Amino acid sequence: MRVFGIDFTSRPTRRKPILCAEGRIEGAALVLKGLRAWDSFAPFEAMLASAGPWIAGMDFPFGLPRPFISAIGWPGDWAGYTRHAALLGRAGFRAALDGFRQGRPAGQREYRRAADVAAGAISPQKLYGVPVGLMYLEGAPRLLDSPVSIPLLKVGDPARVAIEAYPGCAVRQLIGRQPYKNDDPARQSPQHRAARQAVLEGLEAAGNPWGLHLKVGPADRALLLDDPGADRLDAVICAMQAAWAWQRPDYGLPADADPDEGWIADPSLCGKPC
Repeated sequence: MRVFGIDFTSRPTRRKPILCAEGRIEGAALVLKGLRAWDSFAPFEAMLASAGPWIAGMDFPFGLPRPFISAIGWPGDWAGYTRHAALLGRAGFRAALDGFRQGRPAGQREYRRAADVAAGAISPQKLYGVPVGLMYLEGAPRLLDSPVSIPLLKVGDPARVAIEAYPGCAVRQLIGRQPYKNDDPARQSPQHRAARQAVLEGLEAAGNPWGLHLKVGPADRALLLDDPGADRLDAVICAMQAAWAWQRPDYGLPADADPDEGWIADPSLCGKPC
């Protein structure tokens, strides 16, 4: 089975590209076959259109919180509010989210989905710092327009499946809350590299939480360890979460997952024996 892991960005450039890890499920292993960098959305769109079978784990929020959608008055279903957000464009979407926050009490300015709470992720309404709201805006409409199938959210080609991934909850299972990356060269340290090595060794170990051990060649291993921003490592983690989901009934989704918010695929969030 072919598996992709996507470390996404809302504005890909040569300096900060979308990173794609491609692997294969071979027996009890996820074998890394290559790492690619995309400095525009075109290769990402081409991957979504490529022939299956494959499954891809993607590190951006596929949906928005139900309380936000209800309060702002957008269409209540995933396809409807995602199409509405896309039609607003970046400026309109940003203005809508900024306007929504104004005058609202603390705790009701930026909601989190049930999956975000479970995974310890920030709100998909966040526009500053890590702008996951813009990642949703650039990623989810492209999924909507593609032929892929998305568990809970969209019925499409069953041979091309996209699942939401989140490296943060996977990393915490392996090394706790140790920092393992920093995009600022002045703040990178040997401790970050040691933490990346611990994460990589955890993925390679038999009996890890994802039920598959990672196999990586020497050249790719060096790339993963020596990438201080850890975008390549995060892409590999997304692939591992996707590979885990592929082998589970209902892609490891809990029975009560919200069909318009979506869910994050990881054994720690399954909510049942997985």
